[in-house]
Amino acid sequence: MKFDLYGSLTMSKNVEEIKDEIKEFIDSANQDLLSRGAPEGRGAKVTGWSIEGDKISLNITSEQYVRAHDALIRLKKGIGDTLGKKHKVGARSAQVDEYLITFTTEKDPMDPVTIPFISDISFDANICTLTLKDVTEEFLSHNYIDRMIKLVNEKVENQYYEGKSEKWELMWESGPKEPVWNKDPTEVMIINDWLKMGPEKGKWFFRPEAAAVVNAMKEIAVDEILAPLGFQEIIESHHVSFDIWLKTGHIEGSPNELYYVCEPKTRDTKTWERFRDLIKITRQVPKDELVNLIAAPNAGCCYAQCPVIYWSFASKVIADESLPVLVYDRTANSNRYESGGRHGIERVDEFHRIEPTYIGTPEQLVELREKMIDRYKYVFNEILELDWRMAWVTPWYLEQAGQIDKDDKKEKIIGTIDFEAYLPYRGTREDSEWLEFQNLSILGDKFIKPFNIKAQKAELWSGCSGIGLERWTAAFLAQKGLEFDKWPKKFQEKIGKMPPGIKFM
Repeated sequence: MKFDLYGSLTMSKNVEEIKDEIKEFIDSANQDLLSRGAPEGRGAKVTGWSIEGDKISLNITSEQYVRAHDALIRLKKGIGDTLGKKHKVGARSAQVDEYLITFTTEKDPMDPVTIPFISDISFDANICTLTLKDVTEEFLSHNYIDRMIKLVNEKVENQYYEGKSEKWELMWESGPKEPVWNKDPTEVMIINDWLKMGPEKGKWFFRPEAAAVVNAMKEIAVDEILAPLGFQEIIESHHVSFDIWLKTGHIEGSPNELYYVCEPKTRDTKTWERFRDLIKITRQVPKDELVNLIAAPNAGCCYAQCPVIYWSFASKVIADESLPVLVYDRTANSNRYESGGRHGIERVDEFHRIEPTYIGTPEQLVELREKMIDRYKYVFNEILELDWRMAWVTPWYLEQAGQIDKDDKKEKIIGTIDFEAYLPYRGTREDSEWLEFQNLSILGDKFIKPFNIKAQKAELWSGCSGIGLERWTAAFLAQKGLEFDKWPKKFQEKIGKMPPGIKFM
């Protein structure tokens, strides 16, 4: 890794008359100040300099130990400390005119790479050179340079993972069950007036019959899975601040899937008068006018409930007696922007979800996972009587991030178990795409560290197991149909009886 910086220090007055003392300072800095924290002979160096009026132009080169931009900041402070008392002079600001950063990536890039703030990026095999121009001191002080180098490495690495599916390994399957029918339940529920497409893409209105099925799924999840295992219910906000998503990675990982929240710039009635008048006259919403009346987004709608749950534990030390922490939320609807047109209830922009989240020692979470699998098996086998299977998947982002180690105890511990259901209307069991309708994850310290959650003594991990009620409903109705009398007896007992619904003329 090499850094080659051309920049300057702007002093508080003309310093041409003290050129000899500045030379003495730079020679000393090359031996001491710019070498601190580096192996002997591996510090930064001022390799060229000149003075014109109040400006000291500098060429600084370095390796990875003392970055050239850090060296420039050291010089800015050090020259004031050294010459300030005697000559009443100090450095007002530091500026970089051109900065060349050369480093190697683990792999050769397969495609062009771009990142913000640079004027040029080039590769010679896996040797990358970034060129920055007109860089301010403020920019240097925010550690952007190191993050840019890291980002280039991530982007090159991602090129080798993009398009890769998760590693999938069958763990268990129920075996085939004779389906009642082979129709798409969403389409039939629309025809039967159980469902109505929402006014926007990926939204649904559940009429009494469909609502009864979804609510039965909710009751089953709480009564048969969460309550027996000791989960406690919490209630959280539907809105999530950007600060939370920065810590969990959602805002950088899925910005194109988030729904954003904008607040009005003001509640002042007079300010909104023209907007209201335009609506009264045109009977349309003047969107161009609205854009000027709302603030930039500072939060988003719930994508998953666990980020806010982790936020609630931020910087807390959890007592040993409270481990494992077992909580769930069922109030915040999840919102995810899906591409393309409308889909059935199994793929929507807004959906109803229960999110169990757990925090504990690695041993506690492994034990909990086995208990949760037993409860899920009971529900899917005995109450819903589904044709389903479990698969171990290694999400590529965990493998890429080094969370998965094939040679240590974490293999088959950190990762996700997917629960998949056969949908007869999609084709044969062997050849059709199954629906992932449930998952169960242990995520190591992925979210524990960013929120600084600690135990009294033990190492903490966390995980979650999002229960998508629409997915459960889609899997069940795809196999069992819409006729109450053909549903499994235990599920009939959960509903009691179906509501009469609403007849339309």
